[in-house]
Amino acid sequence: MAQKSQEKGVTGPAPVVDEPSRVRNVVLVGHSGAGKTTLVEALLAATGTISRAGSVTEGTTTSDYDPAAVKQQRSVSLACAPLLHRDVKVNLLDSPGYADFVGELRAGLRAADAALFVVSAADGMDAATGALWEECAAVGMPRAVAVTRLDHQRADFDGTVGLCRSTFGDNVLPLYLPLHGDDGQSVTGLIGLITQRIFDYTGGYPPAVRDPDAEHLPAIADARNELIEGIIAESEDETLMERYLGGEEIEVEVLVNDLEKAVARGSFYPVVPVCAETKVGIDALLELLTSAFPSPLEHELPAVTGVDGSPTEPLSCDPAGPLVAEVVKTTIDPYVGRVSLVRVFSGTLRPETTVHVSGHGLEQRGHPDHDSDERIAHLYSPLGSALREVPHCVAGDICAITKSTTAETGDTLSSKEQPLLVAPWQMPEPLLPVAVVAKTRSDEDALAKNLGRLVAGDPTMRLERNPETRQLVLWCMGEAHADVVLDRLRAGGVELETEPVRVALRETFAAPAKGHGRHVKQSGGHGQYAVCDIEVEPLPRGGGFEFLDKVVGGAVPNNYIPSVEKGVRAQMERGIVAGYPVVDLRVTLFDGKAHSVDSSDAAFQTAGSLALKDAAEKGQMILLEPVDEVTITVPDAFVGAVMSDLSGRRGRVLGTEPAPALDGLSASEKTMVRAEVPATELVRYAVELRAMTSGAGSFSRTFARYEPMPTHLAEQVKKEHAKA
Repeated sequence: MAQKSQEKGVTGPAPVVDEPSRVRNVVLVGHSGAGKTTLVEALLAATGTISRAGSVTEGTTTSDYDPAAVKQQRSVSLACAPLLHRDVKVNLLDSPGYADFVGELRAGLRAADAALFVVSAADGMDAATGALWEECAAVGMPRAVAVTRLDHQRADFDGTVGLCRSTFGDNVLPLYLPLHGDDGQSVTGLIGLITQRIFDYTGGYPPAVRDPDAEHLPAIADARNELIEGIIAESEDETLMERYLGGEEIEVEVLVNDLEKAVARGSFYPVVPVCAETKVGIDALLELLTSAFPSPLEHELPAVTGVDGSPTEPLSCDPAGPLVAEVVKTTIDPYVGRVSLVRVFSGTLRPETTVHVSGHGLEQRGHPDHDSDERIAHLYSPLGSALREVPHCVAGDICAITKSTTAETGDTLSSKEQPLLVAPWQMPEPLLPVAVVAKTRSDEDALAKNLGRLVAGDPTMRLERNPETRQLVLWCMGEAHADVVLDRLRAGGVELETEPVRVALRETFAAPAKGHGRHVKQSGGHGQYAVCDIEVEPLPRGGGFEFLDKVVGGAVPNNYIPSVEKGVRAQMERGIVAGYPVVDLRVTLFDGKAHSVDSSDAAFQTAGSLALKDAAEKGQMILLEPVDEVTITVPDAFVGAVMSDLSGRRGRVLGTEPAPALDGLSASEKTMVRAEVPATELVRYAVELRAMTSGAGSFSRTFARYEPMPTHLAEQVKKEHAKA
């Protein structure tokens, strides 16, 4: 039996189902501020899952019980909120709307079988929402639209529907129209276009249902005709359109049945107006979620292989099949410890069983290949901070496990008798570096440990310990993402600071030079004697290092020549003028002196090092900076601003081309700009591009080569190195 949660605001035990047909997994997506979390709470309150909407402030429902979310004043992580409506369990996956937390959004898309796009009637939508619609379309995910904030003074339902249709396509049509009160502003009910009935909420929830008044009929007629034509166009009955155009009245049951099939197929996208505060439209939305959205039985499973990559028999969403589940999100709860949100794709996950945990190698993110067995003690149904124990989790459903020592985001849980591996989902590359430093030596171990745990649970973070700059660099999606990570580290008791990120440069010679290295020292009766003369020549970029021996007459004994090379190499690694490695060099040893007693390997290593430094003082040293090839994708309206900005970053534009269509879909009038830009100019580009393009731009970068740094910038680096 499921245990009743003791969390304040949660009214009863978690819903438990035995059949995938009784499950709906729906991810709510939309820009920050559209009202996703408020809508989730209204749905939970309407179904009696929580005692009242607003329990979020008590930490009982969605992701906003997270202190980081409270500080950010927005959702920062994915939250699962299950409810039961008409014997169907709906797992609502509330995803953050801010672009920095796209990893949480993608986890929600992985766990879901359908997407509910939440669009504010007062604020419209951002460009990222339109791009996400295309992404869902590319994988055939069913979608619907909830237009929220109808009670706002700037609310414009018709304008919002028009925006949705121009952005998402013509098959986006409203099922209901808002019914305004006597003041012309407040929304007191809905007009059902298919049923031609009025749903009146003036007496509370659920609404009273009645026939429309005469003044409502003209508005119903036009919108209803367009809706019916849209539904019939997607119908499998090819005679239906001919019958409708011939004047035949199509039965409501036929329209509803065809509507539900089209929505489940992902070819028709209904719009429902809702007002979370007054519960207007909440019942209509619940009906849509449970009746029109598909069950997990209708959703294709991700690719599955053996843990060694070997092919396996295709799986189905069968509770009696082989166990295959995936950790879609891992978080660290300050009281419970590690909590993993799990989507079961096949089989049934049960408590008190041993499962096999396997994961893909992500060495660059601190997450290597791993395969091990682990015992699952308890299963829970998560509801914000509440964890309600459940007896099992069948294929298609979502649950949580706690205190796992190995399972991380993206890992597969399967039976130990038949270990399997689910193909990973695509995650964006983090492009904003943040250098972190422990305040004290005692904090260093805690910093490394806590950072490792956070990075392993968030695939949109990457941890890098740069041996050249000697910095610990955390790569994040943006400033808000970085702020959340740093706050969580500090909340874990880690005292840390940030510092400017340093880009790893290179040093080289701009022209040939000669160097003289003399190491003569007498100490305690033991001398050190070594003299060498070298000639240095620059090599082409990427030429590496060459060492030539042109000593004649045994001026430097053969057994000490490797020592000279070793000393030169050591100095090259340490750098000369700015502390960065010296590259692309040919060093020729042509003369020197040795002592029969006092010469040694160590002495000639020192002499070789001194000779290279002497050549640098006599010659001309330059700094090389890494140059990246950057591909920037932006709406056409921002191309001019982006290219102008690249010029200010010392970038070279290589060309532009239309952004490719997404699996045959429209590219939404976007352009790809390819350019070469010094890496020193890209440290904060993730933040600056977002500001420049109102969040609509994205970019990727790959290392191209090293190029000479401008003299004025190089001199500044040298001065900073001298001060340090």
